[in-house]
Parts: sequence; structure tokens; C-alpha cells
Amino acid sequence: MSGPMQGTRVVELGIWVAAPSGGAILADWGADVIKLEPPTGDPLRQIRHVLGPDIVDCPFFDADNRSKRSVALDLRSSEELASALELIDSADVFLTNIRPAALERLGLDSRTLLERKPDLVYAIVTGYGLEGPDAAAGAYDMGAYWARGGVADSLTQPGGETPIQRSGMGDHVTGITVAGMISAALLHRERTGEGQLVSTSLLRVAAWQISSDINMRLMLDREPTRNQRTTEANPVWNNYSAGDGKKFWLMGVEADRHWPKLLRLVGRPEWATEPRYATPALRGENAVEIIALLDEIFVTRTRAEWGALFDTERDFFWSPVNTVDEVISDPQTHASGSIIDVPKGDTTVAMVASPADFHGTPAAPSRFAPLLGEHTDELLTELASRRATTR
Repeated sequence: MSGPMQGTRVVELGIWVAAPSGGAILADWGADVIKLEPPTGDPLRQIRHVLGPDIVDCPFFDADNRSKRSVALDLRSSEELASALELIDSADVFLTNIRPAALERLGLDSRTLLERKPDLVYAIVTGYGLEGPDAAAGAYDMGAYWARGGVADSLTQPGGETPIQRSGMGDHVTGITVAGMISAALLHRERTGEGQLVSTSLLRVAAWQISSDINMRLMLDREPTRNQRTTEANPVWNNYSAGDGKKFWLMGVEADRHWPKLLRLVGRPEWATEPRYATPALRGENAVEIIALLDEIFVTRTRAEWGALFDTERDFFWSPVNTVDEVISDPQTHASGSIIDVPKGDTTVAMVASPADFHGTPAAPSRFAPLLGEHTDELLTELASRRATTR
């Protein structure tokens, strides 16, 4: 499986998740991604220790660094920095999420590298962007994306506790942006021969993710709605609990189309002639009452029983609220390609797949995440050979 990015070389000077997850997607797609690490390694490597002393495979580091080659170089050494620059000279893309000031001190800033190699795609991920009062600030996705970007507050119920995001959530959305912006810049280079600086930030990605809420304020000067389950204006667009405690979501976004279907399914045809439920607006006014009545009905059967019944009604849309274990055991998860076996020596390790398939140029992870510096000698030998052929 070669993938659509075969023949593309990426040098990644990235730590933690936001940039490396984008590099992992490109590696899955067939790019030769060289992970440039300090002698101590990407700090994400050390996360395995919080999981227990006997943990070998790390679900955090390994998934975001599979299919890459690792070279360990001390960039404070002029000789090893020169080797890093040679690697970049051999690449199509330089990907980083190191802060710009540190890159400038090393001579790895965008201006210097694009002068050195004008056809380079220089891709950088920051917390807050390249301009503005906080452009130089360090960031993690919990801060720049989740907290400052408004995502956490948009998911907080009035008077409720602010939720905590899942590990790397904003970083992984940013990684998808990284893969997209690099692909577009490579397309431009293919057409024109020109490299360029491309950038994204955790803050920018957060704004895009909750753009409906922000646009509500920008365009209409209205406070975005904070929906609560017990007061949801459309009771057919809501989540409920079955009698076995398992939850499900009804997705009847077209209120008048899906309301009659719901009444048939729950055995309440008389609600169709109830004046207080006659229109979507009236159902919204009486939502608390309707939802409470539906709660009483839905606890009379298990989720599996309700699901089987829902499936008898044409175009009645619903979904189980799955746990992680249920996602993994769901046959549709596997049929959709969401889980993939990553080669590791003579065996494989199951991981989540990157979120795109190429049916004309199939792609898949080529190898497990590298050990620190696993490919240093290989790549330095390759550079020496390259120097010899260009003399």
C-alpha cells in the first residue's frame, strides 16, 4: 500500500501531539516522515510511565508517531544542526510546533529556511497564531483550544461544572488541519514550483469548531443557545435512557416529519391531536412535559429493544450513546475502517486509523512508532551518500 503521499518527504521537529498527529496522518498516507528528536526524545514518550511500570506500548505516543523514522540530534551542536539542515534540504515539508523564537535561535525559522530552500513547504502549529500579543506564548490544547478557544464554556450547562476535555482532543483536530494545509501547499507547489509558509493554531481550530456559536454572536448579535436535555425544544432531537440504563439519541431534526413517527413508535397516537403539541413551537413551549413523559416510556424497555423497534420505522434516525468498549465492539466501527492493525515486528497492534481512505491509492501504516533515534545511523548514512553524489 503506497498511499497518495508516496515520494513526499517530511521532516518533523515536533513534540507532544498537535504537529506529530498531523505528521502521523501524512505517514499513514505514504509520506516518508522523519521525526527529528533531541537526545532525550519527544517528551510524549515519557507519558507511558504514568500508565504503569510494565507498560511497553504507549497509546499516546505510538499512535501519533507510527510509520515515522526517528533521528536523534542535539541541535545545540553545530555539527548535528548541520545534519538537521541537510535533512530539511532533502525534504518537501518541514513540520514543527516548536515556538518561533526557539526556531529563530537555531536558524530554523521560516524566513531562513525558505531563503535556503524556496520550494519548501514550511508548516508550523502554534497555540495562538503568529501575530498578536500572545503569539510567543506556549500552549497546550487544554488551554488554547479547550479553555481560551471557548469550547469548554460552550459545553458547560448554566451553573454546571466546566467539563474536562479528553486527552489530545484539540490536538487531534488540529492534526487533521495540519495534514490538509500541507496537502494544499504541496498541490500549489506542484503547479507553480513555489514553497510557502503555512500555519494553524489551537485557538484558530477551536474557533472553527464552534463557529456556529461564534457566528451567532458575530452575525446576529445573539447569545448562542445552551441546550439542556430536560428543556430541549424539539423532543425528537434529544437523548434518553432505556430501562437497562443505556442511553440513546433521537435525531429527528425535522420536527414535523419525525414527530408522527415517534408517536407511532412509543404508542401515543393521541398526542397527534393534542392541541398543546400541534406545532413545533407549541411542543417547544411544552418540552419539559413531553420529555418527562417520554422518559417514563423509554425506561419500560432495554436499549436493544427500543433500537430494534426504531429500525422498523423508515427514516427514523437514532444512535446509541456508546462507551469506548461499545465503540470497539460495534461491527460498524470495523466496517467503516476506524480500527487498523499496525505492523510491529512479526505481529500487529490494533489502533485507531487516521480519518480518510484513498480508494485509488490505498494507504495504511507501514510500521510501529520508532524507538528514540532508531534510524539515526540509517539517515546519517543516507546524507553522506547524498553529499558524495552531489560533489
